Amino acid sequence: MSRLGKITRRAFLVGSAAVAGGVAFVVWQDRRPVANPLDPGGDGVSLNPWLILDRDGATVVVPRAEMGQGVQTTLAALVAEELDVAWEDVRVIHGPASASYYNGALLRAGLPFKDYAMTGWQETLADQTGVMAKMLGLQVTGGSTSTVDAFEKMRHAGAAARITLTRAAADRLGVAEEALGTADGAVIAPDGTRLPYAELAEAAARLDPPRRPPLRPASEWRYLGRSLPRLDMAAKATGTAVFGIDVQLPDMLYATVRRVPRLGAAMTGYDAGGAAEMPGVTRIVELPDGVAVVATNTWLAFKAAEAITLESGPAPYPPDTASQVDAIAAAFDGTANSTLRDTGDVEAALSGVTGDGAPPGATIEAEYRVPWLAHATMEPMNATARFSGETLEVWCGNQAPVLTRQKCAEALALPEAAVTVHTTFLGGGFGRRAEVDFSTLAARVARAVPGRPVKLTWTREEDMRHDFYRPAAIARFRGAVADGRATALEGRIAAPSVTRQSGERMAGFAAPGPDKGHVEGAFDQPYAIPNYRIAGYLADLAVPVGFWRSVGNSFNGFFHESFVDELAHAAGRDPLAFRLDHVRPAHAPSARLLDDVAEMSGWTGTTPEGTGRGVALTYSFGTPVAQVVEVVQTDAGIRIPRAWIACDVGTALDPRNIEAQMVSGLFYGLSAAVHGQITFADGAVAQGNFPDYDALRMSTAPAVEVRIREDNAHMGGVGEPGTPPSMPALANALFDLTGERARELPLAARFDFML
Repeated sequence: MSRLGKITRRAFLVGSAAVAGGVAFVVWQDRRPVANPLDPGGDGVSLNPWLILDRDGATVVVPRAEMGQGVQTTLAALVAEELDVAWEDVRVIHGPASASYYNGALLRAGLPFKDYAMTGWQETLADQTGVMAKMLGLQVTGGSTSTVDAFEKMRHAGAAARITLTRAAADRLGVAEEALGTADGAVIAPDGTRLPYAELAEAAARLDPPRRPPLRPASEWRYLGRSLPRLDMAAKATGTAVFGIDVQLPDMLYATVRRVPRLGAAMTGYDAGGAAEMPGVTRIVELPDGVAVVATNTWLAFKAAEAITLESGPAPYPPDTASQVDAIAAAFDGTANSTLRDTGDVEAALSGVTGDGAPPGATIEAEYRVPWLAHATMEPMNATARFSGETLEVWCGNQAPVLTRQKCAEALALPEAAVTVHTTFLGGGFGRRAEVDFSTLAARVARAVPGRPVKLTWTREEDMRHDFYRPAAIARFRGAVADGRATALEGRIAAPSVTRQSGERMAGFAAPGPDKGHVEGAFDQPYAIPNYRIAGYLADLAVPVGFWRSVGNSFNGFFHESFVDELAHAAGRDPLAFRLDHVRPAHAPSARLLDDVAEMSGWTGTTPEGTGRGVALTYSFGTPVAQVVEVVQTDAGIRIPRAWIACDVGTALDPRNIEAQMVSGLFYGLSAAVHGQITFADGAVAQGNFPDYDALRMSTAPAVEVRIREDNAHMGGVGEPGTPPSMPALANALFDLTGERARELPLAARFDFML
């Protein structure tokens, strides 16, 4: 008898009660209202965590970081739409560090499902991850989830506030609530009397808001669905916007760090030389893996740090790039961590066994390699901290305020309640500012000079040489084609695990089981290929890795779409038509994007001499994106003159922001594809600044046309999906131009690009 058959009635009842109790707990957590962390003071009144009303109007409190993607404008519009205020009167601030601002969409992305083809029970399970995020208090900007998470949550906040304000007006006027209307920040009485929200806010705060207020249909939207003036642009255009590096406080000191070049190695000694004696240097602070120099200005701190020499032990990883790549390749000899897609009989298809008497088709194999990549944000890592002896304040651009508060508290052995985090504008994040190393280092330095604020600014070299890198990765693909179609596709992918290493750093543990992030962009693509297998192999290297724009999709998009292109050519087919044949049966919205880029680019399948075009499609973060990239041969080298992007975001809240993010993602990916690589020698990173780690320039960036669709079943992200298809589209265009297949990045190592 099976073990299931031996379960007793009592055990069944106890187990059922436990399951029922668990379900009840989840339901209770879901229905439990979030606490309001706001205390506006003065004449301000907060009706919920997302809104402050005062005599000057409405301030929308946004829970996500603004790093140039325009998210604060879109999130403010969600509240303004339902609150019924004039857009020109809306102000916006970043919310405090609070679990109330949890990101309910964040954990959904980690589920090992194909987003384009989720079943009913998978959707139900995905919805429940929001409850877990609420319990964990995950206030994080990342995963292209900000608008997905906020879409209903912040509209409900605006609608609940409007309804509560209307009830307060009804009580004051002695009229039925249904007789009142709202417009531009005021309740309107039947006789035309206007009661500004600010006059009603205090009374409204004493009323119970509706739990699930009705939301306005899209047909009635005033702000959503159209391009709005960015709320951050005036300050950025006039130089008054405050990024982390701009923070100025009275009696401020300035600092920088000098850390051992071998990442993860302990400092065994240092020689400050004459640095401590330089005029204006106030202190040298010893850290576990380096030192900080505190001075009266940042430049002086930089120069003093240059004069310090450090000694360390060996790196905890292979010391050079070649040996690191060998270690990654060795992972293929172990057991796969995941096989999240395994349909049909791949081995039989690759061996030519068809079962129907048909002749075997062509089989191909390819190995692809990509290097380590830095984030290279335009604003180097920095943070300002002030330690009073009992409390700590931190000012910095960050993507995870609650985590920043927690880790800074741990660093100084303080209770979390004693730490206040102020989130500024971010001069680029891309996942790098989800880390807390720059904040905790600032806290440690501030402890050495209590009572005075200290701004800790990293040099560009320290920033680039102490990053949490996009992992280097290797992929080995095999495939078969017959009668113009793919009959088999197998991919094996080896790389260090971002998910596991980041989990250890941030939460103290690595999630067990299959690592979806390791194979995303390969196993979850909308291709109807009958025999299809993707396996992931984790390489255990101690090189620090972290979330980099589009994470695993960034390398798997290159692997998968490069190999699909190779399959198309092996089948003797046009690459775009070949993709359409396999995508249309799997996911019609994705197929329409291929039709779009074909139309936009005038794709004919043939290109004139000296011109090449490549196509790629990647489904990531809930959004399919198709791209065509064009290259031309010039006397000065290969140029990328034009690119076309089609994306399907499900619901387009701000078309201009979406277009900007798609172009940004394309440029970020093309820069990495052409130039990006981090290399190691003697355990240290060789690159230190942009002359060593180049990017596209204005003169070499393509003109881009973007088309946005809203056919997908649900809203998808926009900050990252533009990056994955850019790299293979460019590599495929180079094949069309030169006949040489690029299977390793960066491309500038093999092709002569115009600079």
